[in-house]
Amino acid sequence: MDKLIAKTACASLLPLTVGSVSVSEEDVGAITSVSPLKGQKKALSDAMKAAHGMAYPAANRATGKSGARAVWFGHSHAMLIGPEPDASLEKHAAVVDQSDAWAVVRLEGDRAEQVLARLVPVDLRSGHFKRGHTVRSLLFHMTASITRVGENAFQIMVFRSMAETLVHDLKRAMEGVATRG
Repeated sequence: MDKLIAKTACASLLPLTVGSVSVSEEDVGAITSVSPLKGQKKALSDAMKAAHGMAYPAANRATGKSGARAVWFGHSHAMLIGPEPDASLEKHAAVVDQSDAWAVVRLEGDRAEQVLARLVPVDLRSGHFKRGHTVRSLLFHMTASITRVGENAFQIMVFRSMAETLVHDLKRAMEGVATRG
């Protein structure tokens, strides 16, 4: 009988460095969709603080830190990234495991903003888009979640099925920025 081997979304595609910008796959642990039940947003936020040390995020924001982060994902929708969700969250929200559905990469370097400027129709410069800010937007022609996680670092999430396209598009943009000197 054949043995199946689990692979990450970006297996054999990353890491990649072009010029001063690098992209690497992140192993973020569990990824869980958390959507508050009607009238339960505040209670959910309190439960998340007690269980995971972070509040439910406001629109276009992320809370927590690397290893345990909550990222806004749309109206009444966030992703808990890192820890397995505490059972107490289920009293206040629809909680659904999404761990195998997403490719998660980290783009970093002193010209990372310039790389994303070639792909994203949103101003992600640090003067407007600070650490902890997040956006759901197009990245070239696919939907992505982009969160600033450092001065020159971004966490990017796309559907797992788009991992190869994401790496291809980032590489082309990185090459374009690198050739401009």
